[in-house]
Amino acid sequence: MKIKLLTTAAAIAMISMSASLAMAKNGAQGSGPSPYVDCGIGGAIFKNTGWAAATSNVIWDAGTTAVTSATASPETCNAKKVETAQFILDTYDSLVEDSAKGEGEHLTTMMNIVGCSAEMRESIVQNVRSGISKNVASSDYDSQSKIEKASALYNVVDSSTRSCSA
Repeated sequence: MKIKLLTTAAAIAMISMSASLAMAKNGAQGSGPSPYVDCGIGGAIFKNTGWAAATSNVIWDAGTTAVTSATASPETCNAKKVETAQFILDTYDSLVEDSAKGEGEHLTTMMNIVGCSAEMRESIVQNVRSGISKNVASSDYDSQSKIEKASALYNVVDSSTRSCSA
């Protein structure tokens, strides 16, 4: 049953992706980012491989996060957000360590990517540290995949840096 559901969801994602890509090429209304290709964790990890991005988003959460972000706030599918998500995934362990210390090369680089001004960084780092502490202390932390951990950290960083300006 689960495989059939995933197969159906993947098929829907591929159809939606194809329709979105066709509209984008034609410049039709609503031709913004393709939720399955440009948004979500799939869009962050597989920037240049549309089918892999779509498949990843569907497997992750049936594509609901990607579709929601593309629909409610298409700006979240921009290059800066994708770069931030990719950096978090690539350097997760180092970011957790830097966050525990409250400083470090990876934490500074992440702040530079999201465009936080120097004046805002101290409070943002405190928010990120608090969020990471809650994530690490959760009972299911050890059983989470690296992508799940990185996604949770991305959500903390994203909510903490929404008001950033370079």
